[in-house]
Amino acid sequence: MEMQPKENQKRTPIFKYLREDIFPTIFCPGCGGGTVLNCYARAVDELGLDLDKMVSVTGIGCSSWIVSPYFKCDTLHTTHGRAIAFASGVQVMKPEMSTVVIAGDGDISGIGGNHLIHAARRNINLKVFLVNNFIYAMTGGQVAPTTPHGVRTSTTPYNNIEYPLNISEMVIAAGANYVARWTTYHVFNLVKAMKKALTKKGFCLVEIISQCPTAYGKYIRMREAADFLKEFSEKSVPIKKARKMEEEQLEDKIVVGTLVERNREDFVTGLQNLNRQVQEKEGLSQ
Repeated sequence: MEMQPKENQKRTPIFKYLREDIFPTIFCPGCGGGTVLNCYARAVDELGLDLDKMVSVTGIGCSSWIVSPYFKCDTLHTTHGRAIAFASGVQVMKPEMSTVVIAGDGDISGIGGNHLIHAARRNINLKVFLVNNFIYAMTGGQVAPTTPHGVRTSTTPYNNIEYPLNISEMVIAAGANYVARWTTYHVFNLVKAMKKALTKKGFCLVEIISQCPTAYGKYIRMREAADFLKEFSEKSVPIKKARKMEEEQLEDKIVVGTLVERNREDFVTGLQNLNRQVQEKEGLSQ
C-alpha cells in the first residue's frame, strides 16, 4: 500500500501541543509514557486550556520526560523528588497558573514523599499525575516504595520483603480534594480523570498504573506492553465493587475509579483570605 505524503495525512489535534522536531520519543519500546502524554494532551485539548496559563513541573526519571521535552508549555524540570515543592512555590506566587506535576512513583512518593503528604494536607491547588510503574526504571531497576511484595529487583535480588505503599490511600488520608486511579489500559477513563483534576480546586492526584517492559518487565518476565495491558484489564476492580470486597480478595487487584472527591478550601485561597483580613485589621487595605 502506497504511503501518503506527510502533509496529506490526517493529523490528530494533539500535534499542536507537541514539539514534533524532537520526535521520536526517548521512551523504551512499550513504555506507558507515550500513552500518558497522549491522554494529557487530549484532556487539555478537550478543555480548551490556554497553554500560556499552564506550567508543567517534573522531577527526575522516565516519567519526568513525559512533558518536559515534548509539551508546548512552560516547564520546570527540577531535582529528584522536589517536583511538588517547586510546584507549590509556583502556585503560591502565581495562583492564576494551572500548575501540573507529572512524574513517577519513585520521584514523588519515594524521594519526594514528604512533599506529597504535606501538599495534600495543605490542599495546595496542584494537579499531580503520578505514573506508577512499580520500580526505579531509569536509574537501574532498584526497588521502589510501590514495588510489590516478593518481586526481585536490582537491589532486592532475593525478592522484596517490604510491602508496597498505597499512594492514593495515603493522599486521601492526608486530605486531598480529588484522588483517582486508572491504568494505561483505561485511556478514556484516564482522560476524563485528568480533565476533572485540571478543573477542580485543591490538591488533585491521578495515580496512573503504567507498564515498564524494559526494567520492571525483565524481573517479572513480562517483556511486552500487550501483556501488561492484558493484566491491567484482568486485575482492575471498579471502586464500587471493591468496597464490597474483603481486603484479602483485593490483595492482587488494582482498584480503579474516583476514590475520593470533596471540596475543602484550597491553600492559596485560604492564604489570600488571611492576607486580606490582616490588611483590613492593620488598616493596610487600599
